[in-house]
Amino acid sequence: MSIIDHTLMYLRESLSNYENNELSQSIYNKLVHNSYSSEADFVEDLNDKEMQYLNHILEREIHYAENVQDDLRIQQLREVYELIF
Repeated sequence: MSIIDHTLMYLRESLSNYENNELSQSIYNKLVHNSYSSEADFVEDLNDKEMQYLNHILEREIHYAENVQDDLRIQQLREVYELIF
């Protein structure tokens, strides 16, 4: 499994915590049903609403990972977060 796969898997796991949200489900489904060759390819596939939503979720998830001192999770989630901007 490549680093890219790990990064998107962390993101998918984070999104599963928000399964009752339509935008979360849309993004989650993209991760499940598409094979992205990079995080950038994934981000390019997002619409504006999905990017705004993901920005909010990633801020929250990164903060949580910092609180529990999960450095690998922080790194993986930040990779996607930085691509959104």
